[in-house]
Amino acid sequence: MNDVTGPPEPNDISALISGAEALLAATAPVEPPAPPTAETRRVRQLRAEVAEARLLAELQDDDTPLRLDTVRVRNRRRAAYEAARLHELAQDPMMRAWQASRMRRLLVAVSMVSLTLALAWSTAGVQVFASEGAPAWSPSWVFAWLVEPFMSMALLVVVGARAYMASHGQPITSKTLTRIEWLFLALTLGMNAWRHLPGVAADFSLSALMLHILGPIVAVAIVTALPIILAAFTALDHGRSTGTQASGSTPPAVRRPSPAAPADQQSEGVPATRTATPPRGRSLADHRTELTLLIANGALPAKPSAEAIRKALGCSREAAKTLRDER
Repeated sequence: MNDVTGPPEPNDISALISGAEALLAATAPVEPPAPPTAETRRVRQLRAEVAEARLLAELQDDDTPLRLDTVRVRNRRRAAYEAARLHELAQDPMMRAWQASRMRRLLVAVSMVSLTLALAWSTAGVQVFASEGAPAWSPSWVFAWLVEPFMSMALLVVVGARAYMASHGQPITSKTLTRIEWLFLALTLGMNAWRHLPGVAADFSLSALMLHILGPIVAVAIVTALPIILAAFTALDHGRSTGTQASGSTPPAVRRPSPAAPADQQSEGVPATRTATPPRGRSLADHRTELTLLIANGALPAKPSAEAIRKALGCSREAAKTLRDER
């Protein structure tokens, strides 16, 4: 055998590499096939349930929704605020004056309606008295129905005028008007009761007499009570000074100067500020109420002088001047 030495040929190297690769491929282990990667519907559903449970467990630890106001709580809070504001508004002097004005108009309207119905109630009795047994639909019988209406209209004119003037703080205290009222009422009462009095009626009945005099009695009660009620409304004190102080602004009549102000005012000759409580232990509001009642009852004129106020009320001159200026 010939020993040939020298560098290998390229063909020899390529053959050697090819042989090695074939040997490795023949001895390599066989790998199993990969499983399919698609998920079934049950797997996806369970995975979604697990994810939802984790989110719910995380959100349940947060109590922010529990601190929110529900619709019922907000409605109750709104009602409470409204009740508080209405109560505060009811204490306001202007609101109290408005309420008194509404009540006064209501009482006047109801009293006038009641007076009209009371006088209309007695119309039938007066018609029987005035017709004197005349045949139905005869001139005497027809005109007898007009006796009570024209007396009632005249009476309503007097009562309405007195009620209107009293509601505006200028009551009419004329004795002539009082006599006219009582004259009309006495005539109405007499004509209603005459045919049912004992000794006049053929068969006396107390119930019939009471029914026929009911209308005139109600009219007398209304005519007597209405001026007194209106005078009380006119003298009603709505607490203007108290309401003004509560609102945060002190009225000029009760404003107190600073500690350094009296000396400065006295040096310049400025009079001291009046106080809200005059001497003799009575407040200015008490004197104001008594003065209004005296004017409503006719004891003092509508525009009394300061001296007349001082003598009638027994107050100081300063209080009398203040009350005079308010009129």
